[in-house]
Amino acid sequence: MSKRIAVLLGGLSPEREVSLVSGKAVADGLREKGHDVVEIDAGRDLHNQLVEADPDIVFNALHGEWGEDGMVQGVLEHFGKPYTHSGVLASALAMNKQMAKDVLRAAGIPCPEGMLVNRFEAAKTHAMKPPYVAKPNAQGSSVGVHIVLEGANRPPAGLAAETDDLGDEVLVERYVPGRELTVAVMEDRALAVTEIIPNTTFYDYEAKYAAGGSDHILPAKIPAEVEKLAMEMALKAHKTLECRGLTRCDFRYDESAEHPLWLLEINTQPGMTPTSLAPEQAQYCGIAFPDLVDWMAENASCRR
Repeated sequence: MSKRIAVLLGGLSPEREVSLVSGKAVADGLREKGHDVVEIDAGRDLHNQLVEADPDIVFNALHGEWGEDGMVQGVLEHFGKPYTHSGVLASALAMNKQMAKDVLRAAGIPCPEGMLVNRFEAAKTHAMKPPYVAKPNAQGSSVGVHIVLEGANRPPAGLAAETDDLGDEVLVERYVPGRELTVAVMEDRALAVTEIIPNTTFYDYEAKYAAGGSDHILPAKIPAEVEKLAMEMALKAHKTLECRGLTRCDFRYDESAEHPLWLLEINTQPGMTPTSLAPEQAQYCGIAFPDLVDWMAENASCRR
């Protein structure tokens, strides 16, 4: 049945450009399924924008701060129409990487140990013995991520030079060596395991979104028991944080370690760009992109 669907895209975060691409792809897919789609470049007057558009459903294709951190979800709850992805609490919790990992560890999901540090202090002296990773505690898409390798004499000076919109608090956590794996979850179903082989130094912003930035091996060439564990952990993380709709969990797989699989983070609004991992896994499972976004719209609700 055709619905009027408002697709939120763009927005105010450092991930605006990615969201514009995601939102355009989503809008095209929904139109292909016969829906009446209006694209909204979300601003601080979002509630008024939504009232003017008067949609039946809101598809949230925003990324980063003021998009997937609970703030826009609060506006959508107030608006009162069904919307996609996770609700206020799950979105806010997942976006706060350190707090999310505290909750996930309590549920028995292994996550690298870390601490929150002021970025100016983190730029002066090592907050922990290298190797470690320093990244904004509330950003996505690998924005502002620094890997400090073993033997580094000092932290990266770039930590103190980050722009103010990335925040003054960084998460410093133990670096886990190994292979990069990811698993998408559709509500109560883990889809597949992809291995990501970046063609840059690590799986950074360019590797995620530039054409040819990384190679995706789907299905990942890993032992069956590791594949099963990764899918179980992703689904458990999704349910532990009470996420809804589509999510994606990122892992490190260290074949040489006694405990080889570590959850790095959960993304409550995975990218929907042409190079994005979750749509690729859905396609692998026989779910074409227009069918995926149509399912996400049908899965929408209020009070999520």
